[in-house]
Amino acid sequence: MKHNHGHDKTRDKDGNPVIVRYTANERSNHWVTAICFILAGLSGLAMFHPVMAWLALLFGGGQWTRFLHPFFGLVMFFSFALLVVRFWGHNKFEKGDAQWLRQIKDVVAGDEHKLPKVGRYNAGQKLLFYTLVVCMLALFFTGFVIWREWFSEFFPIPLIRLSALIHAFAAFVLILMIVVHIYAGIWIKGTMGAMIRGTVSYGWVRKHHPRWFEQVMRGKDHH
Repeated sequence: MKHNHGHDKTRDKDGNPVIVRYTANERSNHWVTAICFILAGLSGLAMFHPVMAWLALLFGGGQWTRFLHPFFGLVMFFSFALLVVRFWGHNKFEKGDAQWLRQIKDVVAGDEHKLPKVGRYNAGQKLLFYTLVVCMLALFFTGFVIWREWFSEFFPIPLIRLSALIHAFAAFVLILMIVVHIYAGIWIKGTMGAMIRGTVSYGWVRKHHPRWFEQVMRGKDHH
């Protein structure tokens, strides 16, 4: 299935084409996932420890927080699942990814000219992608086990306790990874704009994703 990635009719001040990185549907999908992550995260933290119980006030109190949290999680999971379907093909590990990871010092130093040519996503973004997939699956399945109102009566108490522990750990890793995701988006100038406007500059793509740049210029970028 083809998407309208690649050239856009608009051009920058130098006359170069502005490149579409994310369509409106992809951006909407991302922001629904992001908003649900924030809601699920805050409501989950409110129930996690008494020190953070005050967060329940954001959702109308403890009972409403307990009721709403699983539904925030479900919407987040299925919205994220749609993102996975959309971007799975671009997150497969390829030749050069292992070398990119070995040269992480050059990545941090910003010496991108020393790195293997990066496609639509670099190896770090791909590792983040798969870590999020694992965390989301863990949260989804353990969430059903500890969902007291409807499902936990079907499971033995030791499994419920183990699931609660895994659920908390997966949530911790997920939050950590999202912090890294946000930091990287701010650190690499132009990245946040791609998910807000949907477009990136000709120079941004050529610098940060040269192999994808070549595909776009040849009109061979597909989903």
